[in-house]
Amino acid sequence: MSGSMRVVEISEPGGPEVLVPAERPVPEPGAGQILIAVDHAGVNRPDALQRAGNYAPPKGASELPGLEAAGTVAAVGPGVARWKVGDAVCALLPGGGYAEYALTHQDHALAVPEGLSMAEAAAICETHFTVWSNVFMRGRLRAGERFLVHGGSSGIGTTAIQLARVMGARVFATAGSADKCAACERLGAERAINYRDEDFVDVLRAEGGADLILDMVGGDYIARNLKCLAEDGRLVQIAFLQGPVAEINFAPLMMRRQTITGSTLRPQSDTAKAAIAEELRTHVWPLLSAGRIAPVMEQVFPLERAADAHARMESSAHIGKIVLSVRGGE
Repeated sequence: MSGSMRVVEISEPGGPEVLVPAERPVPEPGAGQILIAVDHAGVNRPDALQRAGNYAPPKGASELPGLEAAGTVAAVGPGVARWKVGDAVCALLPGGGYAEYALTHQDHALAVPEGLSMAEAAAICETHFTVWSNVFMRGRLRAGERFLVHGGSSGIGTTAIQLARVMGARVFATAGSADKCAACERLGAERAINYRDEDFVDVLRAEGGADLILDMVGGDYIARNLKCLAEDGRLVQIAFLQGPVAEINFAPLMMRRQTITGSTLRPQSDTAKAAIAEELRTHVWPLLSAGRIAPVMEQVFPLERAADAHARMESSAHIGKIVLSVRGGE
């Protein structure tokens, strides 16, 4: 496919204002790739990290921001058998979502779940790939266990609360306002903790400790997380909003047989991401199609207002996901 497309690019490292509209050639799919005509694209924290110059795209990936999108297959590369032109898909992207067309590996795309709009479908891949791989594959959350997620009103948090609850876990969440805490409890958290008023360590220890914690805060939360883990508890770290450095006394961790692990999604191999996609197709997409879980939508911005979308996300005032409308629809 030839021609040009509208995109939003990073003019230089900096704040939201460095996101500027531009035009680029439409990319061509290579072996095993599909080209998606993007209808909507998700906005995520890693996009802001990349914009600030702190999260370089993997080798061979588009340097345009955007790690998830929904739309229709516009072209397929050699060896693609899973999809055909015209299929409605949502997909995890290596980059390039802030554009009218984006490339991804055929095995990183999934069918748009029944009943979801394109805007909603654009909001599910990054969070569900992240939550499923870290909470269930890496963190091994089981029914009946106590699960704590920090940032419960974020896109990751709202996804984690719903998935953990539907899988039978007891869910706890932290958030920074009464409204956000109420939203977490509506989604299935049995207790939402306003971290401005209460200490989550005290709350979880009173419940017997957390069996699993999903944390994106880091900093001094790391040591506090370990204090409120149960015996044989697991801490899964996926981001560091307050920094990656902490001083930890490992003696209690050894005595109580605790585990610290973590991951980032984008640098993982195509094979690893395909394995996550297959688990989602089997275990999670039926829940979305049945309406048992659903993306929590905050706001839709036109592609050209990506800077405003980033400013909204970084204000941390939002609840749920922010997406970009690429082709004019809501």
